[in-house]
Amino acid sequence: MKRGRLPLTALRSFEAAGRHLSFSRAAEELFVSQAAISRQIRELESLLEKPLFERLHRKVALTETGTHLLAQLTASFDAIDNRLDEIIRRPAQHVVTVSVEPSFAAAWLVPRLHLFNSLRPDVDVSIDASARLADFRGHAVDLAIRHSLTVRSWPRTQSRHLTNCGKMPVMAPGLLASGPPVLSPSDLCRHTLIHEDNRDGWSDWFKEAGVKDIEPQRGPIYPDAALAAQSAALGHGVALGCWLLCGPDLEAGRLVAPFPREFPYGAYWIVAPDFAKLGAPAAAFAGWLLAEVAEERAVAEAT
Repeated sequence: MKRGRLPLTALRSFEAAGRHLSFSRAAEELFVSQAAISRQIRELESLLEKPLFERLHRKVALTETGTHLLAQLTASFDAIDNRLDEIIRRPAQHVVTVSVEPSFAAAWLVPRLHLFNSLRPDVDVSIDASARLADFRGHAVDLAIRHSLTVRSWPRTQSRHLTNCGKMPVMAPGLLASGPPVLSPSDLCRHTLIHEDNRDGWSDWFKEAGVKDIEPQRGPIYPDAALAAQSAALGHGVALGCWLLCGPDLEAGRLVAPFPREFPYGAYWIVAPDFAKLGAPAAAFAGWLLAEVAEERAVAEAT
């Protein structure tokens, strides 16, 4: 029989009557009259051309056909009922879209995102890894995480300070052990210097370190800090990294910092159109992010 022609009302009436072995109790359960139950069952028996009940004095009993049909219907209706309850009880899944600079996404956020997921399984985070400024129009993005050397706020948005950022030289331990000795900051010029965006970073670092008359003009340039740090970990040279993005590699020994003092290099910020109007999922993610970075900073400063 095609599904479109299944006599669902009659099947439901029969299932209730067969389960209770009573037309009257089936009528009470389904909020219909006993006559309606009797009519539905007669129509079903007529369709099947087989009796489903034996009508006895003041009671009914299932026939063999009725027993087999009841077992299937009860199991099927129970399964449907359980699935509907599961759907109704299941909390709505929310999506928070976060615009993140690629280096922060790859080196910090993605390795820790499972921690937020374990706390809020009802919230999925959608990562838009892009260096461009987030466009909050049309609600395509809920939050943004941005780094800036000097900017503290952006037009038509609000910003919250996430953490200060610093830069220090990082390199593979094998390169430090086998390459030209690094006893002072100026010795780094004997190694390949790896640059992020442009060569200004190394020029500024040498000035902060008190090394004069050095303007690095050679070495590969990568578009973001994560790629520069990855190149350094592979032993290709020395990059400028920060505790926030290079912490796991430093702890694991994939990178070492010959001069661990960080020189100031701007800050990371959480940006939103209006923090007071954030939905609960986005607010929860922002709160988790602030707490997680603060905890990591405290651990780094204590060691």
